[in-house]
Amino acid sequence: MDLMIPDSGLLFWMLIAFGILFFILARYGWPLITGVVERRNERIAKALSDAAAARQLLATLKQQEEKILQQSRDEQARLVEQTEALRIKLTEQAREAAQEESRIILEKAREQIHKEKEMVMQELRLYVASLSVEVAEKILRKQLEPDNRQIELINQLIDETIKPRA
Repeated sequence: MDLMIPDSGLLFWMLIAFGILFFILARYGWPLITGVVERRNERIAKALSDAAAARQLLATLKQQEEKILQQSRDEQARLVEQTEALRIKLTEQAREAAQEESRIILEKAREQIHKEKEMVMQELRLYVASLSVEVAEKILRKQLEPDNRQIELINQLIDETIKPRA
């Protein structure tokens, strides 16, 4: 059982070696180890705070994204309404322009028909007048003697007949 119970000299030297080792570790080793652990804790804490800040930034960006999407939807709806109103307005303007143009064309056609009717009536009057003169001339030649006074009367009547009535 000697192995289980150490000798007092061995125990003394073990305590001195342990003390020296403890002193060296306390003086040089523990500050390095605790410094590394503290730096690691600081990095972990910094990473956690950065992650929280990133989560907060992500939430803010998500809200801004929703706000921008809503604004774009509102803008799109407004543009659709404006486009529809413009389409209706342009359609109405085109309809009014077409009606005005058809009215102008119809008026011009009526004027043209009226002018042509007047021309035809004028030609008809001239034709009737010339026929009347020819008939009268034939009748008068048979009934009248070749007298100068009668010829002047005939010429006067022909001139009056040829002139259009106003």
